[in-house]
Amino acid sequence: MDKTLLFLLLLSGFSCQAQTKLSDKIVGGPCEGCEAIFEYGDEKLLAIDTLPLFLDNEPKLKITGIVFHKDGKTPASDVILYLYHTDRTGRYPKAGDEKGWAKRHGSVRGWVKTEREGNYTFYTFRPSAYPTGEEPEHIHLTVKEPGKTAYYMDDYVFADDPILTLEKRAKLPNRGGSGIVKPKLENGVWLIERDLILGLNIPDYE
Repeated sequence: MDKTLLFLLLLSGFSCQAQTKLSDKIVGGPCEGCEAIFEYGDEKLLAIDTLPLFLDNEPKLKITGIVFHKDGKTPASDVILYLYHTDRTGRYPKAGDEKGWAKRHGSVRGWVKTEREGNYTFYTFRPSAYPTGEEPEHIHLTVKEPGKTAYYMDDYVFADDPILTLEKRAKLPNRGGSGIVKPKLENGVWLIERDLILGLNIPDYE
């Protein structure tokens, strides 16, 4: 890709591509905050992560699944997933020393990198809706796969959330597949199983 064209795209809303390779295909459309997926620093990412404040909050969640290529069958390895969400008050909690996108996303966030089988797991807790009560409870999700720029998928939202009305459900774009989840209680932790399909309903993917 022409470097001048890439620079113009960055300026027009693709700032999340700042740390990608010039050879990466730009996909997904504008993605404010997607560059936060690179803020894990020099940490070695595993397929399992426990988000901050997990031990201090209820209800606890285990979010797990398999990341597939667009065929929906082939597991995808080396895919980075980034999650962040509010605390039990509906706010993004701060520790006071946040840098980068943590100033907006808060401290309850984490990263994993899929292994050969495409598996991923996050341990966290159920967030609350924003204090305004206008948006359903949700967990944000960004992905970065090899050869593509970072893009967001549908938030994890909860089927039993009264704010998640039929009207709101109908407007969900199903990026990466449906994000509507139905947690199941197992050994004191609410299990969420959601497989992700790379490129599904993602603009400019192919």
